[in-house]
Amino acid sequence: MTGFLKPTRRSVLLGAGAMTLPRFALAQSSFEVLEPKIGMAQILPEPYPQTEIWGFGGTSPGPQIRVKQGQRVQRRLVNSLAEPAAVHWHGIRNDNAMDGVPGLTQEAVAPGATFDYDFIAPDAGTYWYHTHYNTTEQMDRGLYGALIVEEADALDIDREEVLIIDDWVMRQSGEIDPEFQTPMNRSHGGRMGNFVTTNSLFQPVLPAKTNERMRLRLINASNARIFPLGLQGLAGWIVAYDGMPVAAPERVEDFFLLAPAQRVDLIVDVTAKQGELAAIIWATEQEPQIQVGFDVTGAASSTARPAPLALPANDEAGVIDLGSAMQAKLVLAGGAMGSLKEAEFDGEIKTFRQLAEANQFWAFNGVVGMTDKPLVDVAQWETVRMKIENESSFPHAMHLHGQHFRTVLPDGSFGPLRDTLYIGGLENAEIAFVASNPGKWLYHCHMLSHQDAGMKTWMNVRA
Repeated sequence: MTGFLKPTRRSVLLGAGAMTLPRFALAQSSFEVLEPKIGMAQILPEPYPQTEIWGFGGTSPGPQIRVKQGQRVQRRLVNSLAEPAAVHWHGIRNDNAMDGVPGLTQEAVAPGATFDYDFIAPDAGTYWYHTHYNTTEQMDRGLYGALIVEEADALDIDREEVLIIDDWVMRQSGEIDPEFQTPMNRSHGGRMGNFVTTNSLFQPVLPAKTNERMRLRLINASNARIFPLGLQGLAGWIVAYDGMPVAAPERVEDFFLLAPAQRVDLIVDVTAKQGELAAIIWATEQEPQIQVGFDVTGAASSTARPAPLALPANDEAGVIDLGSAMQAKLVLAGGAMGSLKEAEFDGEIKTFRQLAEANQFWAFNGVVGMTDKPLVDVAQWETVRMKIENESSFPHAMHLHGQHFRTVLPDGSFGPLRDTLYIGGLENAEIAFVASNPGKWLYHCHMLSHQDAGMKTWMNVRA
């Protein structure tokens, strides 16, 4: 890809709590430590030097957290950074006090201080945890990890892989570029990395066998990059979006999108033969390349399995009733080449030039950044129906904390449950959800430079 650092080894290209949720027993357990601190990692391949990163436990990704559905997650954040920190448990319908948003649900955890996160994981699926303080820089330096909530019963698979995709803005020296808040990034597509990894490795190759069945849990941890992904030498089905199972597995016939913060669970069967390379393919702007390879040696079975069954459904948070729904609207405006002439910022109307001078470029409903009053103020168990109009030329990844929503399709039917919506430039969308989870919930663009430059608001769900 244009502008990418050239690795020294050859790239392999294509062709080569307070809410009403199911109650579970709360087993007694001690708090394990989750410690953000500086570490070293071989992000660029040798002979490039190691890179100083910030990671939970000093590694990126941080330690994988794995629990059974309904089990309790208990982690003590011990902040060993020289600046504050916090942890957001992305996609989890947890208690508002545990959501990890400084200034809205908790105070930021000061250097040397601690904070105890304690919540039940009500839904099986693929989730993740990441910093939510100085988010652009801290996440781009590596502060994130996977949170896997297992189903009660084991699936008919041979194994699974958790694959966290990220891009890094790297210098030839092996350092992460420290210019995190440039006007270009904030006003355009976001901070785009020039080096792409999976689990902090460049084009990792994993072992596989013909007719082996795997569950692949894909997580996009990048600041702004949208990954079109496809399969080579693998027959695959999408079985969950953002951790929430689909009603029927969707056969992967072409490339599918993985926007920032989104997750996709795949069940794949290895169709490649011994000696061949199966792969997850990333369709870059230049030419497709391998994101993760699978080196096929031997066979798991002489015959293929039938198509997989759907995953067990998580409990819905109520039935969406569009007829009685509270109506809301969110207009996304701003950015370079946009039509935003002025917007409210810090209680005053500012011209776009004045906003740009303050390094602010985006507005929700004509307001830059957080407001005193919520975008939506709704009673628990009410349905919210929100029209989203993207007046900008850029795509966005809109993440709602604490709830899952469905897109409302033109024919009135619903899309799958999600927590992060991809919306393209100059496109419109509509979402609906039952406000089941009381508290103050952040709603923001997960293209983090956009969030920093104005794209964040909040909703209040009254118990």
